[in-house]
Amino acid sequence: MRDKSIGDKSIGDNNIRDNNIRDNNIRDNNIRDKNITVVVADDQEIARTGLRMILDAQPDIEVVGEAGDGRRAVELARRLRPDVCLFDIRMPRLDGIEATRLLAGPDVGDPLAVVVITTFDLDEYVYAALRAGARGFLLKDAGPELLGQAIRAAAGGDALIAPSITARLLGAFAGVGPAAPPAQPIEALTDREEQILLTVARGRTNSEIAAELHISLSTVKSHIASLMTKLAVRNRVEIAMWAYETKRVKR
Repeated sequence: MRDKSIGDKSIGDNNIRDNNIRDNNIRDNNIRDKNITVVVADDQEIARTGLRMILDAQPDIEVVGEAGDGRRAVELARRLRPDVCLFDIRMPRLDGIEATRLLAGPDVGDPLAVVVITTFDLDEYVYAALRAGARGFLLKDAGPELLGQAIRAAAGGDALIAPSITARLLGAFAGVGPAAPPAQPIEALTDREEQILLTVARGRTNSEIAAELHISLSTVKSHIASLMTKLAVRNRVEIAMWAYETKRVKR
């Protein structure tokens, strides 16, 4: 006669395995559900539709809201709290600069990540948007890959400046000069930090900097963190702006 305890143990083991499978499935679904959420704002419907199609095609990005003007964009972003806001500069009711300031400005206690997207290489509003707290900017003709990189960078607490316009845009405004003299570093920059500063100002990614200077990725990140502390800035966009304002980088 078969020992009943053996049968009970077998049933118990199967139940444990079934529970483990269910737990793993739940964890897998949770991971898949953790997409980077984005709110897109542009006054042109065709532009919003195009951006949504590009972003929704990315496996880890989801557009959760759209707005056709800046005021609606701010309301939507405050309600949905997306990982990233993708804003056009020129919008009715409230422009992208003021919308950025309201969501990511220095006086905002819990700022959102904002990426500015613009049509023109030398749009005077972009500089003001960066001052307002934007975490990066792109041209509207940026390809899907660069757009996805910018969204992921912003969601991860980093920033991406489109390499094709970094020198032209920031360099042009550096020639005009900031409204007030740029603050001096809290502590003198090391030679290596000066090198990192220049590469960031030229729009290089962390991986490109590591390859160019023959150092590890973790070392690059460490130097960038040190630069942000010494310069009292929030992200690499502001590092780049400081480099141009202090004439570290020539046009």
